[in-house]
Amino acid sequence: MAQMAILSLSGLKKLYKKGEIEVTALAGVDLEIEKAEFCAIVGPSGSGKTTLLNIIGCLDSPSEGTVRYLGKELKALGEKDLSSYRREHISFIFQSYNLIPVLTVAENVEIPLDIAGGFTSAQKRAKAMEILAAVGIADKADRYPRELSGGQEQRVAIARALVKDPVVVLADEPTANLDSHTAEEIVKLMKKINRDRGTTFIFSTHDKMIMAEALRVIELRDGLVTKDERRST
Repeated sequence: MAQMAILSLSGLKKLYKKGEIEVTALAGVDLEIEKAEFCAIVGPSGSGKTTLLNIIGCLDSPSEGTVRYLGKELKALGEKDLSSYRREHISFIFQSYNLIPVLTVAENVEIPLDIAGGFTSAQKRAKAMEILAAVGIADKADRYPRELSGGQEQRVAIARALVKDPVVVLADEPTANLDSHTAEEIVKLMKKINRDRGTTFIFSTHDKMIMAEALRVIELRDGLVTKDERRST
């Protein structure tokens, strides 16, 4: 029996104004995402991939249509509940890592726990070390970002995204700044986390390796879903 979708997107449209010109980023997207999916959103530049991720993560809002999370319509939530949704259920991984250079690896990973509040210093450190061990760089906990390779920095970014046990991770071109060998390691790591923890991953990507590893590939063109292919594990 099919499980309830954790994310339901219905009739999503997004229009932008560029001077006197109106640009359509999304033209009416309908999608359902289930828990523990490993899903790639693909398509040419300008097809709406990043816009779609930003709307799911509440970094942007649709011009029309609805996003429901576990049946609740996000635009009907107050600011407090929206903040809770972003803080407790959704995490982002970006291609640029966005680590804070003056903080150690462990301190960077602890940032979401600082924002959430309610953790002692010892609890934050323990959770950070647990997830750093899961991504294979616990030995770098007291290093600074400038002392790491690009692949190690992306592992820190993944750990930071996972430390609060999110339901959904939104990954926008996470391998774009990595060489092919490191990118392969990172994709395999995220797939293992998806399998072991049941974390849902939604990628916006041009990377053929992510497309090959994804268990679902959704193609966008001109702001519309033109293909939605599921694969067996």
